[in-house]
Amino acid sequence: MLDTPRVPAPSSDPLPKPGANAAGPADEGALDPEAMRQPLPNAWYCVGRAEDLRAGKLRSVPLNGELIVLGRETSGAPFALRDRCPHRGMALSLGRFDGDALTCPFHGWRFGTDGRCREVPTLSAADAADFSKIVVQRFPVVESAGFVWVNPWLGAPGAETPEVPALGFEPRGSLVVALEVEASFDLTTLSLVDPGHVAFVHDSWWFRPSKELKEKVKRFAPVPYGFVMTSHATTTSSPVYRLLGGVPEVEIEFRLPGVRLERITAGEKRVANYTFATPMTPNRTLLTNALYWNIPGLNLLKPVARPLMRQFLTQDQQVLQHAQKGLDRKPTMVLFGQGDLPSQWYFRLKREALQAARDRRPFANPLEEQELRWRS
Repeated sequence: MLDTPRVPAPSSDPLPKPGANAAGPADEGALDPEAMRQPLPNAWYCVGRAEDLRAGKLRSVPLNGELIVLGRETSGAPFALRDRCPHRGMALSLGRFDGDALTCPFHGWRFGTDGRCREVPTLSAADAADFSKIVVQRFPVVESAGFVWVNPWLGAPGAETPEVPALGFEPRGSLVVALEVEASFDLTTLSLVDPGHVAFVHDSWWFRPSKELKEKVKRFAPVPYGFVMTSHATTTSSPVYRLLGGVPEVEIEFRLPGVRLERITAGEKRVANYTFATPMTPNRTLLTNALYWNIPGLNLLKPVARPLMRQFLTQDQQVLQHAQKGLDRKPTMVLFGQGDLPSQWYFRLKREALQAARDRRPFANPLEEQELRWRS
């Protein structure tokens, strides 16, 4: 797992060292440094496409070290339960589901989609135990932007969380590519806000053919639970942008826990390029890239676009896995220059979310509007 980065640049806003909070030295009220090394516990995470969650079928997905069974009730509403029968630990996802209740394949215990035990068929008439008090943990689940989102939080309900991504227009087509990355959630999420790696990792003929690094000047502003690269006219050198015609406007938002939302507008034409990081285990992260558009003609390009998207995501996957091996040997990073400020911002946002939850107060975005310069 990642340690808190060392930031030597004078112009940077350094993070507190482990064991200290933003207000001063460590004390009894200081944030547990181990919490900063973990994904946010109270947040929504993408666990798969909504269309893959079919009525009468069960799916087991890993989320932050826990196995969760997903399904749809007869009404069509999704549900998420811990994928473990409390009797002998059997995976409920391996049992039957009739649209109303799950049956454990080990001893036939039945659980409603609310997690409450409905039947223990092996009990005799002499047993006086009240099995209705046996409950499988149920997790909040919602659908948005064509995906299923689960919050693995086990604390008290009602706490404020970052919103799940929405689309904002009616898509006429979409493409989704997902890859598992053998790297920590933090390292994978940093790739979503790191502008410097693009020219070196993603230098492809169809995306960025120029070999010359150029000075970039962009303005960033805080938004709820994140920051946004404010809308700007982009270059038309990429074949991807040429398809939209004119000079597209681009807005790129990052929000906790690990969501990148790129929105491209050219007149009435809309394209959205969304990327989500999902913690599966401490050293494995699911990276999902979803491309949406409202231009029917782009559907003809799907057979070509899919392998290009996979190539793009695979480039991230491979470099992150090699970087993780280096961090495993020495778990520190040196974040340097304005191009690394968004990575520092991620840690500041994460720390604020943890401190706000600990103090039982609303999240207060610690960032300010700022212009950044880097070469890419």
